[in-house]
Amino acid sequence: MYLCRQIMDMVMEQKLIARDRERSMLRDCMESDRSEFVVVYGRRRVGKTFLIDQYFKMDYDFSFVGSHRSTQRVQLRNFGKAMKQYVGLKTVPKYTDWFDAFDALEEHLSNLPANRKKVVFFDEMPWIDTQKSDFVEALENFWNGWANRRNDIVFVGSGSATSWMVDKLIENQGGLHARITANIYLRPFNLKETEEYLRSHHCKWDRYQIAQCYMLFGGVPFYLSLLKTSQSLVQNVDRLCFAPNAPLRIEFEELYTALFKHADQYISVVKTLSQHKEGMTRNDLMKTLKIEGRNLTAVLRNLERCDFIAKMARFPNKSTDTIYRLVDFYTLFYYKFLSEDLSGDELWWSHNFQSHSVEAWMGRAFELLCLCHVGQIKRALGISGMATNVSSWRLLADKSNQDPARREGAQIDLIIDRADRMIHLCEMKFCVGPYELKDAYEKKLRQRMTIFREVTKCKKALVNTFVTTFGVADGMHKSIVNNEVTLDELFN
Repeated sequence: MYLCRQIMDMVMEQKLIARDRERSMLRDCMESDRSEFVVVYGRRRVGKTFLIDQYFKMDYDFSFVGSHRSTQRVQLRNFGKAMKQYVGLKTVPKYTDWFDAFDALEEHLSNLPANRKKVVFFDEMPWIDTQKSDFVEALENFWNGWANRRNDIVFVGSGSATSWMVDKLIENQGGLHARITANIYLRPFNLKETEEYLRSHHCKWDRYQIAQCYMLFGGVPFYLSLLKTSQSLVQNVDRLCFAPNAPLRIEFEELYTALFKHADQYISVVKTLSQHKEGMTRNDLMKTLKIEGRNLTAVLRNLERCDFIAKMARFPNKSTDTIYRLVDFYTLFYYKFLSEDLSGDELWWSHNFQSHSVEAWMGRAFELLCLCHVGQIKRALGISGMATNVSSWRLLADKSNQDPARREGAQIDLIIDRADRMIHLCEMKFCVGPYELKDAYEKKLRQRMTIFREVTKCKKALVNTFVTTFGVADGMHKSIVNNEVTLDELFN
């Protein structure tokens, strides 16, 4: 029996890819000498429930899942059904409010053996907290008045509506203030973790194809789980995105409406950002969208909390020049190829994946991939332990200027400013082979360095750094390249 349990433990552990830090935190909670209030949050589809279910092997003393857009009466009935199952009651108990429900939970847990931790899991907590609900107040009473005074309760709360999880639990200013003992924020996989996941599912794609996959779906585990690794990436994209009722074509509306009240405001922000590769300031967004300032601040904060957008400084790192960029790969892909009907061609990707339109999108998506792996770029450059500032820079085109370069304007999407007075000006290029530098491009780079130094008054050493799939091809113009980072190094 013990051997069977060991084998089962090994099988369950093998299903969890990465998440080492998160598993360690859960282990610490189970081994501590106090009760623990654990919050697990992150964007939808990132694998929160899977992590918790797999770690605890679904061996809960009580678990309950909130239902989307249900009334408090329905939520309490569902809670009663869960209580009937765990306690072994013959009928479903009825509760008038959440205080009644938590009283019943206290009674159930009090009757369990005293020599072990009791694990309680509430999933989709933001859905439980319906309008005019007393759920949060009852939870405060349950934790402060009972569970926190014991040493044997592990309460795990999870939810995708990150703004609710942060405001109502992590940054709660009421009865739950500073009560969270373990704060686990789950992010999408990085490239290395994505490769590990795909390899565990017997995927034979090379890193170029895995990078393309990442540029389509990001490192979102649920999207990766939909892939058929026996098919090519192109076949998968047709099946998941362009076939009739393709799951990732209809995912978009559900993704945002499940996370946010007034989802139309959130969608309008990401749609606008999808059209601006260089990003936009808060003021730019406010002028474009005509959204009142306070509402826009909340929308941006919540989108950032869910990893849909990210803030980035503009060199030389003035706070007023902070820009917002869309960093959700799926949303970017959706607005480029799925938001409009592309003639109903269910094999559209097969027919167009080598087109100029797709090639241009891949270039932009690879830049985003690099921005999401700055830590790997720094490690490849040997500066991972050094203090740095990461930013971008843009010079607007001045059509009246006599200097041709200034008439065109200039943009650098990734600048790594080092504490030792060196600055990496990064160029990010996605191509099927070594990137070939042409004479005109070398000249453009030299002009851009000159303009950058003049405009910013920068006195530090400037270093041209290329981040490419397979390196920069040897040739007479390669001397402009001071450092190289390849795709393989982004997987480290």
